[in-house]
Amino acid sequence: MINLQEETFTIQEVAEMTDLSAHTLRYYEKIGLLESVTRHDNGHRRYAEADLGWIHFLKLLRATGMPIQQMQVFMEFARQGDSTIADRVEVLTEHRRELAAHIVELQDHLAHLDHKIAYYNGLLTNQPVEPCE
Repeated sequence: MINLQEETFTIQEVAEMTDLSAHTLRYYEKIGLLESVTRHDNGHRRYAEADLGWIHFLKLLRATGMPIQQMQVFMEFARQGDSTIADRVEVLTEHRRELAAHIVELQDHLAHLDHKIAYYNGLLTNQPVEPCE
């Protein structure tokens, strides 16, 4: 329940603040990533500061490549309260492991691209660099 003295935001305001579409916000609510958002007497959604915090965290998880199903698991644990903190840590730790491995892979790809660029620049300047694999 929203505290009547707490500032709340419309779905359009939240969409602008978070760079998510109103459709995405409704979808996140529909699939359980966001708890049911409180509604005003006219039926319009009203988001509280706490909702914004969760939305920003969900955006971070998506930006790091966490699958929606894994996000749903995490959010279900979060709704269950403090008894699931260890479970949440496990979900985030596993995702961090996967993300770190992906970063290493991307760094390797970047190194190969850098070498290929150096090779082609060497050809352009008549200062050949050993070709890469």
